[in-house]
Amino acid sequence: MAGRQGTAQPVGVHVGRGLTEDGELADGGPLARAAEMDADAVQVFLADPQGWKAPRPRPDAEALLSGEVGVFVHAPYIVNVASTNNRIRIPSRKLLGQHAQAAAAIGARGMVVHGGHVLAKDDPAAGFGNWRKTFARQADAGGFGIPVLIENTAGGDNAMARELAALGRLWEAVGEFGAGFVLDTCHAWAAGWDLTRAVDDVLAVTGRIDLVHLNNSRDPAGSGRDRHAPLTDGEIPVELLLGVARAAGAPVLLETPGDAASHAEEIELIRSALRG
Repeated sequence: MAGRQGTAQPVGVHVGRGLTEDGELADGGPLARAAEMDADAVQVFLADPQGWKAPRPRPDAEALLSGEVGVFVHAPYIVNVASTNNRIRIPSRKLLGQHAQAAAAIGARGMVVHGGHVLAKDDPAAGFGNWRKTFARQADAGGFGIPVLIENTAGGDNAMARELAALGRLWEAVGEFGAGFVLDTCHAWAAGWDLTRAVDDVLAVTGRIDLVHLNNSRDPAGSGRDRHAPLTDGEIPVELLLGVARAAGAPVLLETPGDAASHAEEIELIRSALRG
C-alpha cells in the first residue's frame, strides 16, 4: 500500500474505537474519519483501552478488511506481558491473543503493544523472559496471526522498551519470533533519545522499524512524560520529526491532539516532506 499523491509511505491517524457504547458506528466510524482527513491509514482500538474485556465483532469489519485504507490496531494500555505480577501478566497474555485474533479478522497490518515493565523490586531480566514466553507460547498455539509491534515507552525505571540498552535485551528475547517495532517520537524524546540518530540507533538493535508514531511533545527532552502535542506546536522541532519519518521509511501515524481539519493539515505536511 502506497500513500496518496506518490508517497511511498502511508500516512494516517489514530481514531480510537470509532464505535458508540452500544457497538454501533460513531459518525460513520474509522473509514469516515480517514476520508475526512484524506488519510491512507487509521489506528483503532477494538475495545476499551483501559479495560480487560475481549473485543466484540465490529459492524464495519468487512469494510475494514476489504477497503484501501490501511488498518493498525492498538492493544489496550493495560496490557503488560512483562509484569512479574501474575494477576497482570497472565490476563495480559490472554487479552493480547484475543486482540490479535480480532485484529486479524479486520485485516489489520499490525497490532501495537507497549513494552511494559516489571515491579520496582524485580530484576528486569524477568520481564524480558516473560516477553519471550509470551511469543513462544503463542507460537506453539499457531502464532498471533498478525505482526505484533512493540512500542518504545516514555518513562519508568524498569521498563522493557524505554532505554536503547533495554530494547537490545528485549530483542534478544523476542527478535527470533518476528516481533516488529513502533518508534514513537514523543516517547523517544521523553526518554532522552537523540532524534537525529534515533532511526539508526533502533535499526542497529532491532533491524526494523515497522511503524512510526509521529508525535510532538508538550515537555522538554528527557522529561519522562508522555504528553503528546500537535505536530508543529511542541518542544520537538518539526523538521526533526519529519526527518525521523523520512529516515524510517515506514508507515506514519499521528496520535496528536486536534480536530479533523488540523489532522488533515498535518497529514499533508508529512506527505510533502516525504515527497522531498
